[in-house]
Amino acid sequence: MKLHNVKLKVRERSKQRIGRGGKRGSYSGRGVKGQKSRAGRKLRPAQRDLILRIPKLRGFRNKIKKDKPIIFNLKDLYFAIKTNSKPNLPLTINKEFLVQCGMVSPEYAGEIRMLSQGDINVPLTLEGISVSKRTREKIEKANGKIL
Repeated sequence: MKLHNVKLKVRERSKQRIGRGGKRGSYSGRGVKGQKSRAGRKLRPAQRDLILRIPKLRGFRNKIKKDKPIIFNLKDLYFAIKTNSKPNLPLTINKEFLVQCGMVSPEYAGEIRMLSQGDINVPLTLEGISVSKRTREKIEKANGKIL
C-alpha cells in the first residue's frame, strides 16, 4: 500500500451555504419569511416551552407550618359540660376533656384558646388552655382556677 492509495473518509467538500444569492435564487430554498428563513436563527427548545407553561408559585415558601389555635367561647364550654357523662364539680377542663366531648380531634397538637363570650356560673379548673383577660375574670368570679 502506498500513500497515493489511501483515501480520507472525511468529506472534502464543505457544506453548501445557501441564502447568499447565486444559483439558488432569491429565497434559496428556504421559503418566504418565518423563523426558519432567517439567518442565524435559533429555535426555542421544547423543554423551555414546557417550563414556561408550568404555573409558578409566587412568594416566600419557607413559612413555619404550625396548627392554628382552636378558639372556644364560654358558651361553647357550657355545651361541653352538659354533654359530659360525669358531672362532678369542680370540673377540670383540659385537652382530654375536649377530645372526649368531640370538640377537638385527638391528633391536634396546637394551642387551645378560651374567649369570654357567654357566662359561666359553675366553678371550673382550666389546664393547658390559654385564656383571655376577661375570661380569666369571669372564671375567677365563679370560683374557678386557671392552671
